[in-house]
Order: sequence, then C-alpha cells, then structure tokens
Amino acid sequence: MRDIDRFRGCLIGGAAGDALGYAVEFMDEKDIFKKNGPKGITEYELTGGRALISDDTQMTLFTAAGLLSYNARKAAGQETVDPVKCVNRSYLDWLATQDRYYPLPDGEYCSWLVNESRLFSRRAPGGTCLSALHSGGGGTPETPINDSKGCGGVMRVAPIGLFFDDDTDVKEICRIGAGAAALTHGHPLGWLPAAALTLIVYEISHCGTTVKDAVVRSLAVLGEVWPGSSERACLTDMLKKAVDLAESAMDDLTAIHELGEGWVGDEALAIAVYCAVRYPDDIDKALITAVNHKGDSDSTGAIAGNIVGAHVGFSGIPSKYTDHLELADVITGIADDLWFVCGIGTEHDAEWKSKYIDSTYKRRRQ
Repeated sequence: MRDIDRFRGCLIGGAAGDALGYAVEFMDEKDIFKKNGPKGITEYELTGGRALISDDTQMTLFTAAGLLSYNARKAAGQETVDPVKCVNRSYLDWLATQDRYYPLPDGEYCSWLVNESRLFSRRAPGGTCLSALHSGGGGTPETPINDSKGCGGVMRVAPIGLFFDDDTDVKEICRIGAGAAALTHGHPLGWLPAAALTLIVYEISHCGTTVKDAVVRSLAVLGEVWPGSSERACLTDMLKKAVDLAESAMDDLTAIHELGEGWVGDEALAIAVYCAVRYPDDIDKALITAVNHKGDSDSTGAIAGNIVGAHVGFSGIPSKYTDHLELADVITGIADDLWFVCGIGTEHDAEWKSKYIDSTYKRRRQ
C-alpha cells in the first residue's frame, strides 16, 4: 500500500518538527516558556521569511538520496551495489555541503542534491557525524567506528522505512536501518533505535498500522534479529515505558522528563514515541509536545513528525507547518521519488539517471 500522501507526510512532518524545535534546541525550559508563553513554542520562528531546517532534515534527504541512487544503479544493471554503502556515499556528499562551497567541482557524487545551493549551510551538525564521515564513515554494527550512542543515527533514517516494497522482509529493513546509523554511530543504542524507527515508519506507511501497534511490532522484530542483546532489551524497556506514559494521566513535560532529554538515540526515539502515541491523530499537539523541553528539541520533533506525519499524511498537516518551511519543494520531491521508485526503464528514465546516477539534475525553484 504505497500511499504518496503518507510518504509526503512522513518527510514533511519530520522537517516541520525539526524546524519548530531547531529554534529552541539549546534553550532550557525556563527560557523556552519565558520567551514563547505558557504553551512554549507553537509557531515557526522565521528567519528571512523561512522556517529553517537543521542538519536532521538535511541528512534525512541524503539518506533518501542514497537509497534512490542504490535503486537506480541496481535497475541499470549494477548488481553489486549495496544500499547501506550507497547511503554512506550520500552522507559524504552531505559532508561536502558542510565543508565546501557551492558549486562543487565536477566529480562523482551520489545524487542531484549536491546541485541544490540551499543545502550548503551548516545547521548545527552533530560532531559525531562530522568526525565519522571525515574518516570515511563505513562503520557497521559488527565493526563499530566509535562508541557513540548519540541521536544522530536515528534522526535521519525515516526514508528507509518508506523506501522498501510492501513485501520486503521486515528483518532486512531492520538490518538496513541499523546499518545506516552504524555508519557513524557505533554503540548499539546509537543504531538499534534507527532500526526500530525504520520499522515503525514502514508499518505505518505501508501497512496502515496504528502508531502504537507499529511500535509494538517493531520491538517484536528487533527481538527476533537481536535476541540476546542487552542493549536491545534496554531499548525495548524504554519504548514500552514511553507507550505506558502516553496512556497515563501524567502531564506531558513530566512524562518527557521520565524519558530523558533526547541527546542519545534511545531517549530521542522514546520521547518521539511518547508524543506520537499520545497524539497520533493530531500532529500539531504531537510536535508542540515533542519540542518544548530542555533536550534535543529538533531531533525529538523531527522523529515525532516522521511517525505522526506518516500516519496522518501530508493532507493531515496544518498549513502553518507547510507554509514557509525551508526546502519544502525538495523534501516533497524526494518523498515523491521514494514513492515512485523507480524511473529506470520507464518514461522517466532520463530524468532518473540524471538525478541518481549522473548527478547532473538541477531542480527548478518553486
């Protein structure tokens, strides 16, 4: 059940939560509520008329681009391509947008995103992502590149849950989600939450599963793939706690304090799951709850937005979150390409090759 509305909702919802939370990411709660009122931040803080995204949405786009490059190359007959390696190559493209100036010189790139000048902007990129990619990335769950369990691994992987077909083995989706995060984050609690998020997004976007049931099913699959992992058991306990809190009478901020601040992967996913289970049909409340705390507000907002956005679809996202959102045209375009997969061998062949093999495509500004 490939529903384009859910695909757009997932990525736009994630970007909306990211942009809402980015304005308060490094503020404590006292300052957030003092500046924005008793409900905290509820509307975008605009800069030059735009709601700015952070590195979370940037890297989400490059995750998607890596998968689409994999798809295009495989369809073109490159049978040895690997999705996680293509994602790693795409992350190196993202790194170039952080370290270098637009336009990049001619060379081998993963996708057309390197031709998008608006991505050449540093938005508080995570130190772990930068340092890991400066060394080439390439970590795996079996051969970790470091011992980081920061949330930079989970906040960017939602496209993996969208990308794969309805009949794909969910264990394989799980492993690819883990592998994409482990490229830069070596601790199991850096990549296990990514595996869980990809499965949650897959269940909602492809199967129409409810948010709560998607969380429950993801934990069951993780248990099958990593049955003896103490870290997997820790993540399971954390997400079950998030669901229980969401169904309790506890107020939102107190409940979030019970789960942490979101700087590490399991806490970020748990806070997002809490908000998504609490407000599955109201993305406005889910995002506002997800960002108004003293932790990593843009990441918890982004993940909550991915989950609830996949559930309510783009049509269920209020215009206050779509108006003024930076790079909304690019985000929607990537979502549509993930939904369409793939254009090789169709009337879209030339454009698809230009986008995801030759990297020569330049999108017109809307």
